[in-house]
Amino acid sequence: MTSSVYSEWPPKLDAEQKAHIISEINLWSIIHGLAVRPAPSFVPPRIDPYLVLATTAPITIFPSPFPRSCFQQALKIQNVYNQLYAAIANDEVWLKAIVEVLSEVDDFISKLWHIHLAVKDEGYTQVNKKNIFYNREKLSIFKNLTLGIFRSDYMVHVNPSEGDGKSQIKQVEFNTIASSFGGLSDLVCKLHRTLEVQGTYPQDISVRPSEGSTEKLEDYMPANNAIDSLAAGLAQAHAEYEKTRPEGAPPACIIMIVQPLERNPFDQELIISRLRAKYGIPSFRLGFSSVFKHTEIPNISERPLYYHCPHSQKRTYEVSVVYFRAGYAPNEYPDDNAWAARLHLERSLAIKCPSILTHLAGSKKIQQELATPGSDHLNRFIRSPDVSKELEETFTNIFPLDDSIDGKKAREIALDEKGATNYVLKPQREGGGNNIYGAAIPSFLRSIPESHWKGYILMELIHPPALNNMVLRNGECMEGAVIGELGIYGAVLWEQGGGSENSLKETDEFHCIFNTTAGYLLRTKSADSEEGGVAAGFGAVDSCLLVDS
Repeated sequence: MTSSVYSEWPPKLDAEQKAHIISEINLWSIIHGLAVRPAPSFVPPRIDPYLVLATTAPITIFPSPFPRSCFQQALKIQNVYNQLYAAIANDEVWLKAIVEVLSEVDDFISKLWHIHLAVKDEGYTQVNKKNIFYNREKLSIFKNLTLGIFRSDYMVHVNPSEGDGKSQIKQVEFNTIASSFGGLSDLVCKLHRTLEVQGTYPQDISVRPSEGSTEKLEDYMPANNAIDSLAAGLAQAHAEYEKTRPEGAPPACIIMIVQPLERNPFDQELIISRLRAKYGIPSFRLGFSSVFKHTEIPNISERPLYYHCPHSQKRTYEVSVVYFRAGYAPNEYPDDNAWAARLHLERSLAIKCPSILTHLAGSKKIQQELATPGSDHLNRFIRSPDVSKELEETFTNIFPLDDSIDGKKAREIALDEKGATNYVLKPQREGGGNNIYGAAIPSFLRSIPESHWKGYILMELIHPPALNNMVLRNGECMEGAVIGELGIYGAVLWEQGGGSENSLKETDEFHCIFNTTAGYLLRTKSADSEEGGVAAGFGAVDSCLLVDS
């Protein structure tokens, strides 16, 4: 299949073919858990007061064409990105200089940082305990462990000023907390491959590259191992924690911190179910607002975190890993009790995914510090020029809005209505719906105090090639122009050192125990939409149809 598929996609369906494919998709999705709870706008709460209904997740009917070279480049670089952000989270001195500036204008960042300081003052207890013997006396050596489940998001960029139309990947953002949709993205790939292999796509519109092609399915519809790989990262952390536990301790478990009234529980349960079925690890979802109700830390120096099952308070587990799928947005901390819950979890013995420092490492400001043209911050963490070049090739131009030379130039661009059209203004937030685009930037900046501008970054827009696809959402099939955003998952477990080593060189201060690329997510949204979050109502889960372009 050549690049001409962009203009010819998707294949045409008559009414009968479309109805058959949608019927098959809906049936397959509910059977396999490719589902979400319906939005209140689709099913009012009075109809479903107990949240028992499910509907097919927003997905595409066909996989979307994606440049093979870009897909392979994104997969290849993920392990390096995993190590880079682990190293950043390990370098408290470097982080402190950036976070303290943000804290002056961003109360959310400030409160996260103060949780870290409070726990540091008390003494971090999360450890990898290695028992050794000296004169027949057992001693313990402690090293901090942190788990990162990351996702690096990219768009295919075609420079409008260059006539060759060469496709490149450019990083949109790097997520260090609550990187969702690994479960559903895995299933969408399986669904699209099933529709192709079983002939649900009519023969004359097969997505196969060409009639009579000898290419294997894997060559043009790559498999996705997100569920297995993400579960493997959590299981590895659990296994390391188990090494520290004394005899007679309660059984260990993993808890996933989730939002109340979560519309995306199936994506989460796919990973939890794999942890139970494949590794035999008790794993539970726990609402962020219920942390104090169902967990406690006994008054002992190690500060283990105990979880009491809601259905049986007498049944107690010791928590090995706290996996945050919530806690990334300010509105999740409506009162002091919510902040106290985050502190409670951070100060416990459990391995955090992520720790506060790792959460802060995912701030947009960190991405900007690495990617601003001429910045030498990347060299602090990476000594190999070749590796640095590979990373820099994925960067787009990002600028501060502070009083630096780069910041002053960026302010001139951002305040000019014409100059700002090729940029997006981003705050230090996750979850979609927070960004300001193009001509709206100047008036927005003038509406807030100038002293707050340094809490934002100015990012050059990425220009993806246009294509068409069909999206199924809330039972309705819509066809039109779309653009895609590719996310590559990574799982990395490392020993947290003192922050004195400033490179990816593995030393006693910083050492990766487990590092893997963990599948992918393709989110497709309307070409008219400026945001891409599926949960926020902007996009659909998709899979890649690899093309040579």
